[in-house]
Amino acid sequence: MSFIHLPNNITETKSDAPSKKKLFYPINPALRTYLKHHGREVTLPVTYEDLARITYSVPLKDKNGKDTFWETAMYDMREWEYIRDGLLSIYAILKTEGDLSFSKHLDVARIDYCAFGNSNPFRIRIVNKYNDNYDHFYIKTADASRVYGLELEHILSPNRIIYFTHYNTLVEEHIPGIPGDIFIQTYLEQPITNKIRFAKEFVKFNERCFVRLLGDMRSYNFVVDITPDIEDFQYRIRAIDFDQQSYEGRKNLYLPQYFKENYQLVQLALNHLNKDSIEQYQTEEKTLMAFRVAASRYRLMELFKIMAVDRISTDPKVEQLKNELANYFNSKRFLECKSMGEIVKTNLKQTLHKNLLMVQKAKGRITD
Repeated sequence: MSFIHLPNNITETKSDAPSKKKLFYPINPALRTYLKHHGREVTLPVTYEDLARITYSVPLKDKNGKDTFWETAMYDMREWEYIRDGLLSIYAILKTEGDLSFSKHLDVARIDYCAFGNSNPFRIRIVNKYNDNYDHFYIKTADASRVYGLELEHILSPNRIIYFTHYNTLVEEHIPGIPGDIFIQTYLEQPITNKIRFAKEFVKFNERCFVRLLGDMRSYNFVVDITPDIEDFQYRIRAIDFDQQSYEGRKNLYLPQYFKENYQLVQLALNHLNKDSIEQYQTEEKTLMAFRVAASRYRLMELFKIMAVDRISTDPKVEQLKNELANYFNSKRFLECKSMGEIVKTNLKQTLHKNLLMVQKAKGRITD
């Protein structure tokens, strides 16, 4: 992997930058059937279109008075009760499999809308009226590539993802953590931060993104989860934006190390890890992914069968990516790919081939 050869100056040219506005791809019937089979397609009482009927909105500021790029949405009172009750029901679907008996002490505190970015999500804040504790979830347009991204995250990453679809509406749970850009600004240089452990996690996150071709992982598109451990802390970087799942044509856009927003994290890794350590952590992560592939083999096969014939990017981007990966790996297998789905499947096989063989041998020894 090119991480160990990264130059000290990271620059993002216009051709390297992600597309400013990603195309929308609807969920096709085969993917819809897959979602139903795996319990992801449910009947939702409120849709994205319902929330889009905003009467007016006001800018949302953070506690320091700075613009958050979110707006608090306001609705006509004649629609508010319907929307409020529907959102509480959706929260029950996310948290208690639809059991509404726990929702009597809950309320919708706020609905925020973000016009910045591709997905234009609504963020719902649910508050416990008894103790003022709050939680969030998101409602977005159900874009097919975003759904593929969520599924691959659920299957291949160390994180489980709760989400549901209903026709053109997508509901996602809130992924807790410190936004990556805030972590870099506020926490990275604190004495309590274990920089070596965090550098290790960034290397592994970089590997996870590239293997499954999740793009645009700039610092504000992931969060940092910090867990107290024996005498110290452990770190987990979690993607929170799956819009750029196998959409772009540039290979480097699937490597977080190449974004200028992540420059400090790259420098951290290069300062605290040597070549052998980086290769060790990359192998560790690929081995873990190989175990996940083996554990979810049939589900992945079902997903890739659908993804391989689905259109989730443009033809020029497909051609560019398969050629760049063919050159990078010196493998003609990529040139035979006709879709982004086929490229992801081929990249998974290419990057995890040795690790999958090791997992198969390990299983054989356990069976014997």
